[in-house]
Amino acid sequence: MKYLITGSLGNISSPLTQTLVQAGQDVTVISSNADKKSAIEALGAKAAIGSVADEAFLTQAFQQADAVYLMIPNDFSKPDYPTFQRKIADLYVKALSNSSIQYVVLLSSIGAHLRKGAGPIDGLAYLEEKLQELTDLNIQVLRPSYFYYNLFSLAGLIKNAGIAGNNFGNTEEKLVLTHTYDIADVAAEELLKHDFEGYHIRYIASDERHPSEIAAVLGQSVGKENTPWVPFTDEQSREGMLAAGVPPVFTELYVDMGKAIREGKLQEDYWKNRPVLGKVKLEDFAQEFAGAYQQG
Repeated sequence: MKYLITGSLGNISSPLTQTLVQAGQDVTVISSNADKKSAIEALGAKAAIGSVADEAFLTQAFQQADAVYLMIPNDFSKPDYPTFQRKIADLYVKALSNSSIQYVVLLSSIGAHLRKGAGPIDGLAYLEEKLQELTDLNIQVLRPSYFYYNLFSLAGLIKNAGIAGNNFGNTEEKLVLTHTYDIADVAAEELLKHDFEGYHIRYIASDERHPSEIAAVLGQSVGKENTPWVPFTDEQSREGMLAAGVPPVFTELYVDMGKAIREGKLQEDYWKNRPVLGKVKLEDFAQEFAGAYQQG
């Protein structure tokens, strides 16, 4: 098997690549950053330097693989990120159609079942739909929940205001959390077994905790005992992100995602298809959070 990994050496692609290489597989990693070439090769993988937005490059790269891990890059420089997402999705589908790849593992997200109204997840839902049309491929869709790393954005609030919050958390529903390590483990498992046929969806989660618990645990990790969770209005959330320098297009996407969580829509399909939880719990992540908090 020849494996192709998108996402350069990101938080999922890097440990995924290491696992595949350690299993003795032939792995190529796509990166748009030529400076990553030596680091990729140091892991025992091959480097394919180029952009996933480059159709000719992508077509050539896909022709060298039997299985691929797909993810759409997060790019804060794009003034119209949803259009960028759809462009990459279309290029992936076209490259797959012109390749001999048999197995696809896609990084999607919890909330993709909505198709619309979940902010940045809508672009992933679009790619899910497009891949579903490729009936000659075996596709495993991974839908992890809210990334722990999203909680790093709470550091400034906790440090400067003594609170944590977002435009959700005012109901009894727990927030489902996932660590990238647990995602990488599942992606590696699916790619190495490659025993899925047709089109499948698999949810991934590490922990399920109420936002008030999240605030308390993260606060305690940085010496801020009893940090409360404060639900914000959409407008308060929007103003806070813009003041923090979040680009307008991403601000609106994140407000929409928070609203979908608040209304109980984003996680509704997850609760119907709950997986076995992964290894990394909130208290484990709190150690990472504390380290970033101290350095910030």
